[in-house]
Amino acid sequence: MVSNVLTRSEVAALVDHTLLKPEASEAAAAAAYAEGLDLGVYAVCLSPSMLPLRAAIDAQSAGPGAPKTCVVAGFPSGKHHTLIKAAEARMAVEEGAHEVDMVIDVGLALSGELDRVFSDVLTVREAIGADPVLKVIVESAALLEFGDADLLTEVCKRSVKGGATFVKTSTGFHPSGGASADAVRIMRTAVGPEVGVKASGGIRTAEAAQEMIDAGANRLGLSGTRAVLAGFPE
Repeated sequence: MVSNVLTRSEVAALVDHTLLKPEASEAAAAAAYAEGLDLGVYAVCLSPSMLPLRAAIDAQSAGPGAPKTCVVAGFPSGKHHTLIKAAEARMAVEEGAHEVDMVIDVGLALSGELDRVFSDVLTVREAIGADPVLKVIVESAALLEFGDADLLTEVCKRSVKGGATFVKTSTGFHPSGGASADAVRIMRTAVGPEVGVKASGGIRTAEAAQEMIDAGANRLGLSGTRAVLAGFPE
């Protein structure tokens, strides 16, 4: 049990309950949304191809407090053409997504092409409009492994300039790893208090979740949400 002032419901309100496995079926996606609803999470994050489930989700979620619907774009490699990312994101919003988590081209960042990273984010923001939440996945572990903290800082700043509502650590699919408290601290310092920081990738315990929150994360991407929340007090 984690000893802290946050309750289970308070942590749940920070969670994007996530199902992004390639083998996930539409039935599994619907079940994930139902579980997120039961757990009281903020959002449920799914692949954009799952959005035909929207009618079923609406039937389950009538009433206040239902989770937002989040989708990914350019996932998981970030190597998609910018216009493809933008079209994918725009279509998702048109089909009911409230939030989009897009992946940058990490290779561009590591090559110092930060203006192109900015352009990538800006193009997606312009495609979806001003209202939807846009989270930009920077693959912080890769940037720190092959670059440095200054590069991570600059990528976060360019992402915000391009229209990011949040910067997000990881897809959870990169071999360099997922979220770390050190990365979250760097990202929080880079974007300041007004922009969100989402920690995602490899957060499997309440202790790890608490560490990310303490480091400055105000959103958590979790696939094993129920087990993580069980470690927090009622």
